[in-house]
Amino acid sequence: MTITRMALVGTMSVSLLACGATARAQVLKAGIEDLNGVPETALAAMPNMTPAIAKAFVEKRPFASIVEANAFLLTQKLTQEQLAGLYEKAFVPLNLNTATSEEILLVPKIARRMTIEFPEYRPWKTVEQFDRQIGKYVGQGETDRLKQYVFIPLDLNTATDEQFLTIPDMARRMLIEFKEYRPWKTKAQFDREIGKYVGPKETERLWRYMVINP
Repeated sequence: MTITRMALVGTMSVSLLACGATARAQVLKAGIEDLNGVPETALAAMPNMTPAIAKAFVEKRPFASIVEANAFLLTQKLTQEQLAGLYEKAFVPLNLNTATSEEILLVPKIARRMTIEFPEYRPWKTVEQFDRQIGKYVGQGETDRLKQYVFIPLDLNTATDEQFLTIPDMARRMLIEFKEYRPWKTKAQFDREIGKYVGPKETERLWRYMVINP
């Protein structure tokens, strides 16, 4: 991730915090790369990875969850301890409103009690809400670390450019396309229209961050 992009996403996160209850958050904090989007060469250079494993991983992605990605990487003869080192650099972000206990526990060094706290406060809506509720249990420092691993889906029909730009590796040109086809109604529509611009794999990766609210 470039310094410019990190600064941009960091600025967006601050802006969302300032907006309070009216803000719809996305990726809550920059820092951890999206395993479904990180370039193959960059992935190969990450802890415990090799060019061969990175190539095989990229061919299989996007993965629907970190659980699926983890299972595949275990078949590449990596240990769970080695994968914990990788996940400190890159991860398949967790949807705060749907993540299972199995997914949550793959976040490095996470307290087991978060398998209770993450679901308890659903539906998650804002960064401020996450700071307030999770900060009660682990403090602000750990809350900020956890924010690098999670996201709250964006409503395709109401999200702003600033919110869309918090998506990891998000191409700016897609801001136009996301808004051009409003009102969005189905995933099939999203697959068809966005797939024309970025192909099926990237379309599927982007869809993980989206929701179409009634």
